Amino acid sequence: MTDTNYTSILEYILEKVNNIQEFIKSEVKYDEEIDSWPFVKHPWPVFTILVAYLLFVIKIGPKMMENREPFNITNLILIFNFIQFSYNTLLCLWIILTPGIPSFIYTHMCHISEETQHEKYLIKCLHTVSWFYFISKIIDLLDTVFFVLRKKQSHVSFLHVYHHTKMVISCWIHMRFFKSEQAAYGAMLNSSVHIAMYGYYFLAALGPYMHKYLWWKVYVTRIQISQLVIAVVYMAYLYKYDCTMPRALSVTVIIDLFAFIYLFMNFYKVAYNADKVTETQKPDEKNIVQTKIKSS
Repeated sequence: MTDTNYTSILEYILEKVNNIQEFIKSEVKYDEEIDSWPFVKHPWPVFTILVAYLLFVIKIGPKMMENREPFNITNLILIFNFIQFSYNTLLCLWIILTPGIPSFIYTHMCHISEETQHEKYLIKCLHTVSWFYFISKIIDLLDTVFFVLRKKQSHVSFLHVYHHTKMVISCWIHMRFFKSEQAAYGAMLNSSVHIAMYGYYFLAALGPYMHKYLWWKVYVTRIQISQLVIAVVYMAYLYKYDCTMPRALSVTVIIDLFAFIYLFMNFYKVAYNADKVTETQKPDEKNIVQTKIKSS
């Protein structure tokens, strides 16, 4: 190979490296104030929390509970579900009731404008909502911990653990590197779903006498799947029309959403098809099927 060929290859490599660097610069957004918020600047706090979470719910917790009776933490779970219900409600109300944000969202679905001081204030509000949403995903991890302490390890499914872990990782990456204002729109959508979800969990934790009023469980799962589809459509729109949101983030989120849709659809088929089967089964047979459902 001649020196000319070596030079051409080296120039090609350097050009590609430079293109990648320019792409990263155009996609990544740094903000000293946001980066100074708790859990944002460095990955280690979040990494430590997730490692501890995974070790406990997969290894340490089940081993610890192996020869123990389940903890009676019904009151704690009621408080937790009520707090999460209230927390998500407040996040939605924050966006809906803050003067100017609803109209800003409506008129800035694609391109974000920071021309006026008021627009800058609204954008700061959206980033603040995104941070509190990120914190809510960390708090969500306790949901799995409670399953382990109640010896309901069959509830600790791949979907459950993957969903909780990936949400924390995705939120941190967004807050640290991308800081897209449109993410707050998704946070509001997801928080509205969690209002229904944690409302259901709270009522279910009140005891068996409430179960006859919880016929709408299937609709909670349908709402979860519907919000994922809506999010995919919106992300595709942001990517297609080259909106303000970083394109790399749009692609990553779309991939995550398709993974979630696949897993939630599988859960839906197993859980609710099995529910239909149990309607014609004897009590003992129903218990067997319900045990299988919980492992999904």
